[in-house]
Amino acid sequence: MSSEARLYTFSDETKQKLRKFRLGTSRAKDPQAVIYQIDKKTLEILPDDDTVYTNLQDIADELPDHAPRFVLLSYPLTLDSGRLSVPYVMLYYLPVTCNNEVKMLYAGAKELMRNTAEVNRIIEIDSPDHLDDIEAKLKE
Repeated sequence: MSSEARLYTFSDETKQKLRKFRLGTSRAKDPQAVIYQIDKKTLEILPDDDTVYTNLQDIADELPDHAPRFVLLSYPLTLDSGRLSVPYVMLYYLPVTCNNEVKMLYAGAKELMRNTAEVNRIIEIDSPDHLDDIEAKLKE
């Protein structure tokens, strides 16, 4: 067992939500996202709330100015070849204004969150404004 798995925890309910979200978004017609945070006292990784966001602007509005978050995003897009693709990625939101202690907390949990959520790719952003470029990043 990795040291991250001993340090950070997921409740069974959170694991079920992660799985349900991943499986439920694979055929989505609209973007879908959920935001996760780490409880600093218990080191449990849990949803910010039960909202499933379908609009990038709503996600940007919800991201705090001084605290990191993990955002799971399923984003349907049409590739240059004309084929429909629904990438499932994790946005690692790490604003430059957050303190080092919190940065380390989230950095330590990043791979565990990636593996537990079963995402293939992590895209790092440090500002809600970077959500505007997400479609281009997904096509890379």
